[in-house]
Amino acid sequence: MKKVILSLALISAGLFSSYACTAKASSNAASASTETTAAAPSEEAAADDKAAEGAIKHIDADFLRKNIWDYKEEPSKFVFKGSRPAILDFYADWCGPCRKLSPKLEAIAKKYAGKIDVYKIDVDKEAGLANIFGVKSIPMCLFIPMQGTPIQTVGDLTPDQIEETIKQIYSDAK
Repeated sequence: MKKVILSLALISAGLFSSYACTAKASSNAASASTETTAAAPSEEAAADDKAAEGAIKHIDADFLRKNIWDYKEEPSKFVFKGSRPAILDFYADWCGPCRKLSPKLEAIAKKYAGKIDVYKIDVDKEAGLANIFGVKSIPMCLFIPMQGTPIQTVGDLTPDQIEETIKQIYSDAK
């Protein structure tokens, strides 16, 4: 009987940990430094080149404020500054579900190159951004349409779930 209960407990813990990382994300995000550095013009140009190739761009708070949403100028309302829909992936290197989601988002970035921008935000390095966006569990993705309300997802999404959410952000832009 003890073996059955232990087995069920281990299976349950394994299923939860493969879906999303929570406690460590919150504690690491809270303890990480909120300092950011401005992206050099050459880094921004490199990010634009990556967008043309369909590569995921790792961004910081300054890049987000300049190119996606200036949360200091518009703190109470999300005003999207992008030229096409975007996906923000809040992740951490130590998070297993984040590592599982990453290749799926890389495939999406290539498939939708020039149509959707895909960005990654490391919650350990950008704790302030994680706090602003209310990230409690990772991976957390924010699918941003050109107009309308962004769609938030949490956990390791399947390719079908990603495609379905992309359809929603395109339908919102029409």
